[in-house]
Amino acid sequence: MPLVPVALLSFTVASVLIVLLPGPDSLVVVRGLVRGGRAEGVRTAAGVLCGLVVWVAATALGVSALLRASEIGYDVLKVVGACYLLWLGARSLIAVRRPETQAVEMTAAAAVRSGFWAGFLTDLLNPKVGVFFVSFLPGFVPAGHPVGWVTLGFGIWYAVLTALYFAGLVAVSSTVATWMGTARVRRRLDAATGLVLVAFGLRLATEA
Repeated sequence: MPLVPVALLSFTVASVLIVLLPGPDSLVVVRGLVRGGRAEGVRTAAGVLCGLVVWVAATALGVSALLRASEIGYDVLKVVGACYLLWLGARSLIAVRRPETQAVEMTAAAAVRSGFWAGFLTDLLNPKVGVFFVSFLPGFVPAGHPVGWVTLGFGIWYAVLTALYFAGLVAVSSTVATWMGTARVRRRLDAATGLVLVAFGLRLATEA
């Protein structure tokens, strides 16, 4: 039993470092904050977290290991995920050229779909997330403990740490809401996030 706190501490330190690294999940949340303010940022973060929970459950059940072993399945999911990131990036770049007078006010239902599903699909369609969990989580399971249950617990803790990180992003966004609300700044942020999303999509599609 004494190995459990040590393993949890080691896992927490490693997870925090990984969560802080910028990636598609973080970027799509920033995109939500830029395009729809705090509310859409929260919805997008919720979508990402739900995607993480799906991958964590798949890892605990061994489904992610099957994906890792299936080259065709991995490649198909990788291409679909890359296309989705490219599509999100293209939408952001198109929004840069759209006049402010043409902005259409979204209904509440449309806003939920836009934010939540953008985050959920960005995470779920990235096979590297599943492969990461298969490679990362079991390595911290102490000897003699049930791999499935401990992996599930670590995965949920990873999702909690990610949620805290997103909460920090949302909190910071409130202090710069006025700055981000300026049309010129918003267009520049849209352009930057669009370009980086396209870059992530191309990288995912071309990586072996």
